Amino acid sequence: MNIGILGSGIVGRVLASGFLKEGHQVMLGTRDVKKEEVQKWLSQNAGAKAGPFAETAAFGELIVLAVAGEAAADVISSCGHGNFSGKIVIDTTNPIDHTKPPVNGVLSFFTGPGESLMERLQKLIPDAKLVKAFNSVGNAFMYKPDFGGTAPTMFICGNDDEARKTVTGILSAFGWETEDMGKAEAARPIESLCILWCIPGFIRGQWTHAFKLLKR
Repeated sequence: MNIGILGSGIVGRVLASGFLKEGHQVMLGTRDVKKEEVQKWLSQNAGAKAGPFAETAAFGELIVLAVAGEAAADVISSCGHGNFSGKIVIDTTNPIDHTKPPVNGVLSFFTGPGESLMERLQKLIPDAKLVKAFNSVGNAFMYKPDFGGTAPTMFICGNDDEARKTVTGILSAFGWETEDMGKAEAARPIESLCILWCIPGFIRGQWTHAFKLLKR
């Protein structure tokens, strides 16, 4: 597929490299194509492209939203809502309130208890098929995570059943076990996993972990 990655930060670059390794065509969306990190990534990934957000969204048959949560709505608007119509959008964002420092390792969100950022974004682009994924682990483990042979669990949700199946296939190729949590309302607890994942990092400097759902 043609994959459009909206966001040229470390999360966007890691996921873009993963899609390239899996044989997809990739464009990295950025506000500044000449940015040092973008140019370095292009030099290290033969055949990759980079371009403005709107061009990247138009390019992608599948789109990955990999920007800061507070910027997500503006980035979507800058792309033109029509560029998302009918497409799967993997939403990696978390609604972290960067105006407030963590309290005893606990992040603050700018969303309330009865909503999620993904639900807000779905309302902006109702014709898109949003699937929440990649929001509850650090970028170092997003592609081919190595935990001694045990595949970690990625929790996903979204309103379109076939879109979730497609994202499950991508996650399997990326080295993950997937737990499908159903419709968009499940993004509320899934986004909260970001807070839980970050606590050991803030209080103990431990960032090398992932979640695993055990079943019997």
